[in-house]
Amino acid sequence: MGRPVVAKTLAQRFYSANVSKDQVSQRVVDVIKAFDKNSPNIANKQISSDTQFHKDLGLDSLDTVELLVAIEEEFDIEIPDKVADDLRSVGETVDYIASNPDAN
Repeated sequence: MGRPVVAKTLAQRFYSANVSKDQVSQRVVDVIKAFDKNSPNIANKQISSDTQFHKDLGLDSLDTVELLVAIEEEFDIEIPDKVADDLRSVGETVDYIASNPDAN
């Protein structure tokens, strides 16, 4: 009976450890470009790690929360409110997700 538990644990460990920072970055950019609160020109804009949610994308605080929820859904994680309040740019968000062992 102990064997299925070991197999399940190993599967979970390998499943959550395979998201590279480059993959995280690309997926975050894809979520931003698909986010329906963005102005039409966002799809054509160059988004980098320095891109700020408010200053560069024009998102207000509620829009930023909605974007972070979409990012949480993309990676199947929950960003604590205290952390989310401090995420102001693409780079900060990518760094947080890349360091999260639960990110898929």
